[in-house]
Amino acid sequence: MKNLLKGQTISLVACGLILSSTMAFGADTIDAAFKEGKASGSLALYGAKYDLKDGVTDSGYGNGNATVAFETGSFYGLSAKAEFKGNLKLGEVENNDYDSNFANHSLMTEAYIKYAMEGFAISAGRQAIDLEWLGDYNESVVAAITAVPDTTIVLGFANRQAESGIDVSEDFSDINGNKGAYVADIKYTGLQSVEFNPYAYTAPDVADWYGLKTTFTTDYVGGLVHYTASNEDVVNTDDGSMLALELNTTVADLTAAVGYIKTDKDGGIGSMAVAGDNYVPFDSGNAIYLQDARNVYGSLGYTIVGVELGALYGVTTYGSADYKEKELNLTAGYSITESLGTSILFANIDGDEADATDATTDQNYVLASVEYTF
Repeated sequence: MKNLLKGQTISLVACGLILSSTMAFGADTIDAAFKEGKASGSLALYGAKYDLKDGVTDSGYGNGNATVAFETGSFYGLSAKAEFKGNLKLGEVENNDYDSNFANHSLMTEAYIKYAMEGFAISAGRQAIDLEWLGDYNESVVAAITAVPDTTIVLGFANRQAESGIDVSEDFSDINGNKGAYVADIKYTGLQSVEFNPYAYTAPDVADWYGLKTTFTTDYVGGLVHYTASNEDVVNTDDGSMLALELNTTVADLTAAVGYIKTDKDGGIGSMAVAGDNYVPFDSGNAIYLQDARNVYGSLGYTIVGVELGALYGVTTYGSADYKEKELNLTAGYSITESLGTSILFANIDGDEADATDATTDQNYVLASVEYTF
């Protein structure tokens, strides 16, 4: 649900590396590699309106977004890609509503060079990454190894990061004070209907954390079990952990899921989100990673006459006083053509008034977008 309106497709770097490693070395000359290259991009309009409660001033803004990218063909296994994103302020409810979400009006989000051969590929530079605890755009080095049957091994290092899309644009900033974060992520699919995904991260002088995500699929039922825990390096900082469980099913055009997420009683998730996270199922989910948080959620999805409808509701109980945050997300998406689509999200967040952590502000908001991709 959360990525419905992001206005960008953050593909797993490893996927691109793996695909390229299976291709022929392509062009015979550098000029031919550029001529065989592919241009892509998008044009989008985005609007957000927040109705804040408890006496907080309402906010909102409109944005126009353009993305242009070019990736060369392969020249003896070498290729390169560059991507630029630009934003245009289309209005705001209050002063600084727009600027608080857009630190810049243009950003070079990708600029990397890649080398690929059979069973191995490596890329370096600014690139999109979508791993469990490393996401968005990163200045990084990433390698993918597929030489082992039924196994994909991703090794990476990132030291600067930015988020950029139709709803936000940040400048690149240091991860862990420029000491960065390292990752080893393995996916094994050798057993029918089951995928094992063990991983390990380290952020020097901050924390190390390890996890195992196991997913299974059958004709009618699927699910996952995901557990991760951190070993914190900072003195007097509690270690963190997270357990996530989900069951889901698809019957014709109807999808449904129920899930449970729990964090450590004292440490929450610790420092595991220092380089990003991709697990909160909600558009906001403000309290899910707090100390002693227990989230129960359910979702339904249905497609009718080409319109994809979704509903997601959950309650997060957290802290020693068992504060509660409730969130409802309602979504709708429609593809007008193969390249032109529109989507809308309505969210309602209701938190306990007495919550001393002030984890959330009670609010309703609407996010809407229209996007053309090429």
